[in-house]
Amino acid sequence: KSKHKLCLIDVKAKFEVDPEIGLTENEAQKRLNAYGPNKLIEAKKETVMQMFLGEFKDPLVLILLVAAVIDAVIAIINGNEIADWAEVGVILAIVILNAVIGTAQEAKAAQSLEALKKMSSPSCTVRRDGKLKTVKATEVALGDVVILEEGTITPADVRLTTSVNLKSDEASLTGESVPSEKDCNALLKGDHAVGDESNIAHSSCPISYGRGEGIVVGTGMNTQIGKIASMLQENNEETPLQKKLAELGKILGFICIGIVPEDIINLFTAAIALAVAAVPEGLPAVVTIVLAMGMSKMVKVNAIVRKLPSVETLGAVTYVCSDKTGTLTQNRMTIKKVYANNQIIDADKVDIHSEEFELVTKGMMLDSNASINGDRYGDPTEIALLDFAHLFNIEKEETEKSSLPRIDEMPFDSVRKMMSTIEADGTIIFTKGALDSILSRANRILINGEVRDITDGDIANINNAAKELAQQAFRVLAFAIHNGEKINEDNLIYVGMVAMIDPPRLEAKPAVEKLHRAGITTVMITGDHADTALAIGRELGIATSPEQTMTGAEIDKCTPEQLQELVKTKRIFARVSPENKVEIVKAIKANGGIAAMTGDGVNDAPSLKAADVGIAMGITGTDVAKSAADIVLADDNFASIEKAVEEGRGIYSNIKKTIFFLLSSNFAEILVMFLATCANIIAPMTAMQLLWINLITDSLPAIALGRDDKDPDIMNNAPRNPKDGIFAHGGFKFNMFYGFIIFIIVFAAFLIPVIYGVTKYGLTWNQMMASESLKEVLIAGRDKSIYANWNDVYNALNNGTNLNSILSADGIKSMEIFLNANPMYAKGNTGTELDIGEAIHAISCFEDARTMAFTTLGLAELFHMIGMSNIKKSFIYVFKGTNWFFIVAFGFGLILQILVTEVPGLTDIFLGHSNGLEWYNWMICAALGIVPLIVHEIAVPFLRKREVI
Repeated sequence: KSKHKLCLIDVKAKFEVDPEIGLTENEAQKRLNAYGPNKLIEAKKETVMQMFLGEFKDPLVLILLVAAVIDAVIAIINGNEIADWAEVGVILAIVILNAVIGTAQEAKAAQSLEALKKMSSPSCTVRRDGKLKTVKATEVALGDVVILEEGTITPADVRLTTSVNLKSDEASLTGESVPSEKDCNALLKGDHAVGDESNIAHSSCPISYGRGEGIVVGTGMNTQIGKIASMLQENNEETPLQKKLAELGKILGFICIGIVPEDIINLFTAAIALAVAAVPEGLPAVVTIVLAMGMSKMVKVNAIVRKLPSVETLGAVTYVCSDKTGTLTQNRMTIKKVYANNQIIDADKVDIHSEEFELVTKGMMLDSNASINGDRYGDPTEIALLDFAHLFNIEKEETEKSSLPRIDEMPFDSVRKMMSTIEADGTIIFTKGALDSILSRANRILINGEVRDITDGDIANINNAAKELAQQAFRVLAFAIHNGEKINEDNLIYVGMVAMIDPPRLEAKPAVEKLHRAGITTVMITGDHADTALAIGRELGIATSPEQTMTGAEIDKCTPEQLQELVKTKRIFARVSPENKVEIVKAIKANGGIAAMTGDGVNDAPSLKAADVGIAMGITGTDVAKSAADIVLADDNFASIEKAVEEGRGIYSNIKKTIFFLLSSNFAEILVMFLATCANIIAPMTAMQLLWINLITDSLPAIALGRDDKDPDIMNNAPRNPKDGIFAHGGFKFNMFYGFIIFIIVFAAFLIPVIYGVTKYGLTWNQMMASESLKEVLIAGRDKSIYANWNDVYNALNNGTNLNSILSADGIKSMEIFLNANPMYAKGNTGTELDIGEAIHAISCFEDARTMAFTTLGLAELFHMIGMSNIKKSFIYVFKGTNWFFIVAFGFGLILQILVTEVPGLTDIFLGHSNGLEWYNWMICAALGIVPLIVHEIAVPFLRKREVI
């Protein structure tokens, strides 16, 4: 049987315990040994090393690792050249940097179980061997008799055996604002929601009123809070962007396969160059940086991001599933209506000088045990009475001291459903309680300043008013007075009643409306009663009719497929369990929706974790909810969700611009390297040059795009379809188009010096294409007796210096023999062999070709960045915005490109020589590099009505 279905006799028999004596110490220890301590089982934690190694599962990272291995093989074959190992070092540095960033983010992940442990009571009182004893909560055993008093926290799930006016604050489990009344004699049949288990005191819930005793029927993971903990141990799903980038990585990996040059060295070299061209090495780091910058923007709208990927996911949200209590409402019972003199008056319009209304206000305030003087404590209903009196500058403590001191009281109990106090030396008795209880004991009524016998008509008027208020989901509390020397509750004089509710937040309704205009559906999911939830939902514009409401009991009867259909039309889910909340979120996700779940209690944690974006309240939220969430609202303001969604959309748009910028550039690199290999043309750029472009020249512009201002009309658009891929709505064509444009200008820059060498020096195409191998023979020297510095040879030739001053006679003779013996180097126009000078010119032209291709690509991507800032507007709008980082990125990128092209030392690393470009070559590169921006301007009218980004 479920715990709440057990009668007291069955409980005693099942756990073999007498409530008057309790367990013996030996028996308690045996049970602890058999069933384990009363604590939550911790999920197995990943070590930092495991997190770090997990970062290497990304397809993009695996491609780079393979490239590093191939590069290392080449370095070994080539005799451990420093330049070769430098490439290996750069690639590994990239991989390790990305892994460190990812590990740092994962280390900040939710610590939900630790927070749940903190909520557990550190100690409690039990009865063992007939004596009361204080023990640690972890030492409570099944069958222990636990003593519960006001202010204590229930250490385990307890089947009550005794209850005296017992109330337990189960808001963190059920979402209800009002403490749950407990009754040890209740015998429940069938399945019930957690909030309806009136004979069970649940683990980790504080006792707010009364006292009681009970037998422990569930400890550790077998408690209600334990069920929540077990649900929290499930792994997080990847967000949509993570999945799409993983798919993209696999596609790029396949692109790197299938090209096999003639020999193994060329195979390895081509494989590395192509892998580096295909993989946007800076993409993971840049996306992480852009998300981190987005996190800073979110802080400005009071949304604290715990998990970076949730920033982009928030922009795709189609459903906001919100808890009611404390999220859509204020989590503060408030009196909104007052009934007296046969009329219902708004609370803020009450005439406090009217005798009836003054009695209701002052009398109900005094007939309570709450306090708002300093710390607020007491039953939420009684606190609402004190807040209402405070509106008229009436204070409980001051009134009791000055005019109406309390003489005696008759506390509330669940049988009478009333509480009475006698004030002012036994001259007046105040009684408040349930309306039916008050009316059953009232024989008079105070109306319009006159006390008279109560009539059937009066009772009908009162009941009609109460029914009208109940239909609006108000909780009604009646008030009566009586004169007498001793406290009693007979022959009461009915005065009036108040209607209270946990009201909606003032800013919640406008936020719901804004989300609706943005195509986002708001759904209320609460543990409260359906009538109350519907009343709040109607006021906020979430729902309009009872047909849009569904209860947890109805959910339990549904199959997953049926629930998937129902969530399409239901807008309020009431009396739900934590499991129901998760089922609702999963049903929404199964329909293709992107779900954000808000909440603040322990009961919200599993659904926060199951949602695409979990949003917890920062002020009223429990540690469990905050730890399970992706985003925490610092101000507990539902309106901040709308602002966060707006920021999320802007951030995703910027991320997409960044990805398109990087990928279009990489498509250009792929085309250059791929077609060069297919055409048996020597690689126009080296792997090191490609790494520089992808990491340095690309990264700053990508960050500039990532921090761009959001479109002011972004919330007038519907959420993007979560099924859309990165390249939806023509994105692939867009990337390929600009990739092809950049490819054309880069290849043109490469061909200009080659054509110059062919026409001026009479070199053949094959000689130009073989010039890199020629340089290797002449300078690196396969004949180990021949060594020379290429820069010295080049400068000597240009300056007219005799090569004898650089190379030995034997070296020159050896190179001449090599040239004469190799038919590849026969001069095309005359048929005579190349001399050393002509061979060096061939090498020089080729190096100029590679340097111009490298420089043109760098410049083209800087101009491409400016065009990508807004594909629907002219680039002049870039300079009208507040994103000054565009200028910084362009200027810094240009300076860096000049440095690696012109500064000796850097040129040796990136160009293989220290001979920069002539000024006219720079002009050619600049003219070609600006072409992508010109194309952007031409394309603006065609892209204005398209949703490419």
